[in-house]
Amino acid sequence: MRSIFKVLTVAGLFVIFSCQGAKNNNQKDQSNEAIDTSVFYANHDNKDVLLYVIKNDKLEVSLTNFGARLVSVVVNDKSNKPVDVILGYDKAEEYIANTNNFYGAVVGRYGNRIANGTFKLGDNTYQLEINNEKNTLHGGKNGVFNKVWDVKSISDDAITLEYLSPDGEAGFPGNVKMSVTYKLNNDGGLEIHYEGETDKETVLNLTNHAYFNLNGAGDSTILDHELWIDADKLTEVNKGLIPTGINSDVKGTPFDFTVAKSIGKDIDQKNQQLTFGKGYDHNFVLNKKEGFTDVATLYAPKTGIEMKVITTEPGLQFYSGNFMSSDEPRGKGGKSYPYRSALCLETQHFPDSPNQPSFPSTVLSPGQKYSTKTEYRFSVR
Repeated sequence: MRSIFKVLTVAGLFVIFSCQGAKNNNQKDQSNEAIDTSVFYANHDNKDVLLYVIKNDKLEVSLTNFGARLVSVVVNDKSNKPVDVILGYDKAEEYIANTNNFYGAVVGRYGNRIANGTFKLGDNTYQLEINNEKNTLHGGKNGVFNKVWDVKSISDDAITLEYLSPDGEAGFPGNVKMSVTYKLNNDGGLEIHYEGETDKETVLNLTNHAYFNLNGAGDSTILDHELWIDADKLTEVNKGLIPTGINSDVKGTPFDFTVAKSIGKDIDQKNQQLTFGKGYDHNFVLNKKEGFTDVATLYAPKTGIEMKVITTEPGLQFYSGNFMSSDEPRGKGGKSYPYRSALCLETQHFPDSPNQPSFPSTVLSPGQKYSTKTEYRFSVR
């Protein structure tokens, strides 16, 4: 797999350098044709799907404008060996053919679930696309994960992509202009900054759906990973994984990660919430003050890689890969991604907030600016 991404890196850097030589970072990228399209290319909705690479001394990250998604995140382990810590595919066509697993994508307009695919704003009731039994998940079939975004700017260590979601897309109101910026910092961090504006009252809740395995994409399990989450409460769900409106204490339950423990320690306990999720697939109510704060730490003893999660968001969805299967199409380098071989830590507002008045609001009105930030910061122990 590493040899494949050496080719991709060369292609991505060619775009970066030609972009810098021709324009400043506030101008649109016009050099897409410089990418080696024999390695990573597709056409979707009459737009080119391409690959870009940003890097510094700590990280090398490749991305595609299809769903503004992460394709690889390469960090060095405790032996100074490069490890790609997220799942994905080698080819653009594979992402387009398998959008339902959301590998590395920005999901929305509404990350997570909305009950029955409907909500009210003022006197208006909106019916969304249904794509998760009777509910809407991650924005519906026509979510932003399934769109080709435009590259607004790019440099050695940062890229900004934007997308204009038209009024009524997937059932959501308002023309919403959104952007996501991926930036690498000198602390080993991958910063993700989301912004959005609307011309009509709407709801917006964007997040990234990267699947992590700090032992490397294709490793067989994440049950040996150790996880700490700064959350005393859990958003309880019903069997359809829709919040009941109750935030329950995690103390004395398998959901207590206030002291770091291995993910496999309690995952198979008898517990109704674990039964509903077939494992962990729940929103944790973060113990955070306003601002940009540490909320979780993931650690893999095998590689020594640690990942901190830092965010402005009030919630964190921890998904332990309970619906993954070896029967799914193989990933990068032909590797299988079996049951519980990766996990997601999605920073967010709460699931079904538009229908839960007690939850933090996700309403965005004209004249307001949606702005959230998350960082995945990597180091070794």
